[in-house]
Amino acid sequence: MKPLVSVIVPIYNAAAFIVETLDSILASSYRPIEVVMVDDGSSDDSLSIASTYCKDHEECYVYKQENAGVSAARNHAIRKARGVYILPVDADDKIGSTYIEHAVQILENDPNIRVVGCHARMFDGIDKEWKLPTFSHALLARKNMIPVSSMFRKKDWEACGGFCEEDIYREDWDFWLSMMELGGTFYKLEEVGFYYRIRKNSRRSTAKGHKKQIVDAINRRHPDYLQRYLGGPLHYHRSWSKLINLFRSEHVVGDYSHWEEGDVLYAKRNILRSYQDCISKQFATPSFFKGLYYGLVGKSKAKRSYLYACKLRGLTPHPIAYKEVRYMGILRESWYVCKQSTCPYTFNDLIGNEDFPNRASILHAIGLFTARLHQQGIEHQDYSGGNILFNADGSQIEIVDLNRIRFHHTLSMQKGLTNFERLNIDQQALSVMVAAYAQAMGYDIDNSIRYVCTHRWKKHVRQGITNL
Repeated sequence: MKPLVSVIVPIYNAAAFIVETLDSILASSYRPIEVVMVDDGSSDDSLSIASTYCKDHEECYVYKQENAGVSAARNHAIRKARGVYILPVDADDKIGSTYIEHAVQILENDPNIRVVGCHARMFDGIDKEWKLPTFSHALLARKNMIPVSSMFRKKDWEACGGFCEEDIYREDWDFWLSMMELGGTFYKLEEVGFYYRIRKNSRRSTAKGHKKQIVDAINRRHPDYLQRYLGGPLHYHRSWSKLINLFRSEHVVGDYSHWEEGDVLYAKRNILRSYQDCISKQFATPSFFKGLYYGLVGKSKAKRSYLYACKLRGLTPHPIAYKEVRYMGILRESWYVCKQSTCPYTFNDLIGNEDFPNRASILHAIGLFTARLHQQGIEHQDYSGGNILFNADGSQIEIVDLNRIRFHHTLSMQKGLTNFERLNIDQQALSVMVAAYAQAMGYDIDNSIRYVCTHRWKKHVRQGITNL
């Protein structure tokens, strides 16, 4: 018995085209087939037309879902599919009558072939061959040459995780990369079996304005494949990627692979992301001369953050990894990753908020924590409101943003008191904190408070924003 083929059709506002699409599928020379449609929240008559086909053709089935995008609709249809082989066909495209028959023959005869495609032709306002380059793994790493209407095994869809449902703009390219990561290759039939409708607002045309997002997504999701065939990541000048990577070196310490994934928490000069229970910090690209210095002489900010965190066990979130990328020895990219702190507040939450619960005891605890740092010779040169974290009662305090830490044999009283200069809080709060600090350090409390209150950060003074 010949294997069942499931043709899956995601539908979204395709009432003007879907009849042509379904007629082309049902005209196939191959049987048995089933046509599994999923309406992705259409607002036109698409669902009604699809339902009519289901009444007239026992091979057709239609399901519906709230609008979730083409990838979610394809995955939904494939989950419903019963076939051994899957052929996606978008609701405005068409296929040739012998395409399915010949594609099945190839897949049946060669288990090393992962995907079967064909020659393609554009239609509707333009009539010409869609010239797709000859397949190679190295070329697929740089660009897509596999039409979305290509046939594959359902078990391979399951093995690679299906179509990515994030908005990555080129979900078909991403899917074929996932398939090829399973091993095997692509086979192109010597026939025109796919007809691609050219529409002004098609997803292919709108994706052109999202080059950066597409490249970033491919790098994030397929680093091993890119490393194997390009020697490193895909670059925005995609054709030059392999050459650029000849001059590129990557250094990773620790066990982490999700450098550019997760929710963006902060994105200005540096970028902070949260992924699962980790925080990653991507440092801004340094200037040429700083990159030369960090690349050849000094330690990068990422490396310093990691090494210093290893020294500060218990005083900062647990370090996980850091990564550096150099081109011809010059540092261009770097990341530091640590565990997400369990402290929900920063010192900034205390500023201008006299009613903050346990405020006085928390300020006292921060003063003692600062003394603990200084007694160990630890000077945080950016000891500011956003870099001091604490929990609800002040029993846990941590510091972050570690690349400007300095370690001393001993810290002088003047340097220790000056370390408070960036904590721009009211005088009463500052006095509570400094009193606890001075007592722990054995300094005169009144003189310490006076010194700290008169030595404020010059930037705050210049801008007239001191809270004293």
